[in-house]
Amino acid sequence: MDNDIYGHVNNAVHYSYFDTAVNRYLIDTGALDLQHGAVVGLVVETACSYFKEIAFPDKILAGLRVTRIGRTSVRFEVALFREEDDLAAAQGHFVHVYVNRATRRPVELEEKVKKSLAALVSQSD
Repeated sequence: MDNDIYGHVNNAVHYSYFDTAVNRYLIDTGALDLQHGAVVGLVVETACSYFKEIAFPDKILAGLRVTRIGRTSVRFEVALFREEDDLAAAQGHFVHVYVNRATRRPVELEEKVKKSLAALVSQSD
């Protein structure tokens, strides 16, 4: 269902791939508990630039880095690659603001989140 009427992955699906890459990393590193965590990251900004078409059944790899860690927010940058390509098919970013799950009020980043993000910190180009 990823391919649209034009025979390629619809532009909106790229954002879903970005979200999956970010959340998978956070879950795998123990920085996100989807079911029981008191703090969640909400997307407040996103953008994407498209360079090449992706079409099912292409295998897609995602590159992930962090270019800014604030008191309550993080900027993630994601690049999507078709498995056989060295150049990105698309690249973009997500800015998450971390909030209390119940109140939806911003909270300072937890140490476990900062520790998880440290491995991804990069200077933006």
